[in-house]
Formats: sequence, structure tokens, C-alpha cells
Amino acid sequence: MAALKYWIWLATVPGLTNRSRLQLLAHFSSPEDVYYADGEEALTAGLSREQANRLADRSLERAETILADCAKKDLFVLTMDDAAYPVRLRNIFDPPVLLYGRGAMPLFDEEAAVAVVGTRGATPYGVHSAEELGYEMARSGALIVSGMARGIDAAAHRGALRAGGFTAAVLGCGVDVVYPEANRRLYEDIAATGVILSEYAPGTGPEGWRFPARNRIISGLSVATLVVEAPEKSGALITARTALDQGRDVFAVPGPIDAPESRGCNGLIRSGAGLVAQAWDLLGEYEHRFPHRLHATGEKMPAPPQPAAEVVPGTAERVETLPVLTREQLRGLTEDQLRVMRALSADRPMLTDELAEEIQIPVRRVLASLTILEIDGFVRPDGARCFVRTAELPLEENEHGKEG
Repeated sequence: MAALKYWIWLATVPGLTNRSRLQLLAHFSSPEDVYYADGEEALTAGLSREQANRLADRSLERAETILADCAKKDLFVLTMDDAAYPVRLRNIFDPPVLLYGRGAMPLFDEEAAVAVVGTRGATPYGVHSAEELGYEMARSGALIVSGMARGIDAAAHRGALRAGGFTAAVLGCGVDVVYPEANRRLYEDIAATGVILSEYAPGTGPEGWRFPARNRIISGLSVATLVVEAPEKSGALITARTALDQGRDVFAVPGPIDAPESRGCNGLIRSGAGLVAQAWDLLGEYEHRFPHRLHATGEKMPAPPQPAAEVVPGTAERVETLPVLTREQLRGLTEDQLRVMRALSADRPMLTDELAEEIQIPVRRVLASLTILEIDGFVRPDGARCFVRTAELPLEENEHGKEG
């Protein structure tokens, strides 16, 4: 912990670029040595006089405040010296000196991590494609990385969550800042079952220049970058170029030739990017590298259930009945989601806290399951923090649940 405050001090000294911090770390043996070095020594590391003068600010108060904030909010800090810091990321030209995180940090170097990016102003075609591919890739064993922005990013995360897979969101603001606010539920779900990462200290607000900078982390954590939908001028194309600079592969989803939102993707394919129409078009390229992770399933994202209508005996009246989940839809549910479905009633709203107590899993996992079940149309909210079931499990599945 004592050494960590020097890392945070170095990462938050005003006026230094990430590159200048890396130069200091390459010249000195540790952030603590940088802290105690004088200005003349800093000049020998390649810093300008103005940058070297910035190091005269040796107050550790800011670093200690950040550490206390991380402890209070259950955030972790990962430095370049930590074993859990991905080698894949450390080897890029401009790796972040440290990362703040919420959730569970995976071993990225052992994962077939795929960055999925695209425009915030996505069309229904783009949103469906991103969610479908996020789902298919997660079911096939890939880890989905994106930026939690509106449009393509959010859809890819949702697809991975629906598949019960692991997804990582890299933010262009503090890891404790939800942006955009409309993605708050998505943020909580990723924090509960995946990981949220940022190189910016807690409390840092979103500013336009931070997002292109964070894109190098999204591609740097991944073996490949998939652009789902992007116009000719798009931040997603910056991520694609960054991925190529990092020696990573780039793939794209083709779109209609007359759609402005697909011109960037079609241009990437014309320039040699891999064309992706289904998950294995991309993942098949990495099966030999991750045989313990990747497996072709061919599973498609289940469609939402459609309500059935029954005729009431003796009348011409037709009443809506709850649809029964198909076998395909049932296979798409995680164990947590199944337990939630078994416990929920179709006519009596149930509080999330009550539900968590009944099925004996943490509230955060209950909320994550409810979000995906709501997206799928299997449950719906009914009052504050209350839900009811809107679909039936097959009879034998219900009986199995009761016996278990």
C-alpha cells in the first residue's frame, strides 16, 4: 500500500503526459525513486524543463485521498508492476501506468478477448448485429471488451451479458462515474459479473479528448477488434487504426452499400479487414491459440417470447396466456437466471431483496439477472424494485426446480 501511493502520485501529477510518465519509469527503478529525484535528474529521463518542474509537487495528499476513495467504493488499483497487469496491454506503445477497476479482473493474457466497437448513432441493424455477435462470441468462449458508450458498445455488452459471458468496459472517465447516465443499469450489471476499467482517477468526469485515449486500452487488451457499424468519420475507425498499430487484427461487419453508417466498415473490408457475418468468422482465426477457451457452438441469441392466446370455453373471448420458453431460450439462461425465473410469480410482484433472500444469491447478481431477463421479455418491473414473471418455464423444468 505504501508503494501504491507513489504510483498514484506519478499518475496524477498535473502537466505530465502518459508517455512522459513511462519515460520516467524507464529511467528510474520505481515511482518512489521518481518522487525523490531532483529536477536535474528528471531532465536526463528526456523530460522538458517545464515537465521536470512539475515533479516539484511532492504532496501525497491527492494520492492518499484517491486510495481512501478506492477503499470506500470497493475499487482496485492495478499498476504496471502487478502480476495481474496484462502483458498484452503492457506491450503496446503507450500503456497506461495504472488502471482503476471495479469488479473482477480476468487474466486477459489467457482470454480470447475481442474488442467490439462502433458508432453511438447506431441503426437498428447495427444494434442487432452487435448484440447478436456479442452473444454468439460470449457463448463460444470469447471475452467481450468495449467502451459502454451508446449504440454499438452498449449492444455488444448486452449480448455478452445475455449469454452469461464475461465482459469488460473501459471508460473515458473515472471508473466510478456512469456515462452516459442512460447506461446505469448496464454499468451495474457489468460491475456485478465482469469488470469496469479506467486509467483515470475516481471522480474524473467525461471529456471528449479522453475517449480517443481510452480506445488504445480497448484494443490493447484484445487480440482482435471488430467494428460493427461506423460512418466514414468515426471514433471506431480510430480504434481500428490503433489496433493495427498495435499489431492486432481488425474485422468488420459489412452493411448496405447506400447506408452512411456502414461506409467506414465497408471501407475497412475493402482495405483488407476480415469480414464477419457470424461469430466463428472471427473466432475461428484464434481457435488454435485458445483451444481451452473457444468452441464453435453456432448458438443464436434467443428471440423474445410471444404471448399466446386461448379461447375461454363456452365463449368467443380470447385471453392472453404466458408464453412457454422454448428449449433454445432455456439453454440461453444462466443458472442465476433460471433460479430467478423459478422463484418469481407471474401475478405477485416480488422485491429484489426478497428474491435474493429466497434464492440465496447476492442482490447484485439478482439485479444483473433481472436486467437480462427484462431485455429478453421474460420478466417486467412492477413498482419500485419489484418484478413479475412474464413467461413460463417448461413444466419439467419447473418441477426440477422444485425438487432441487
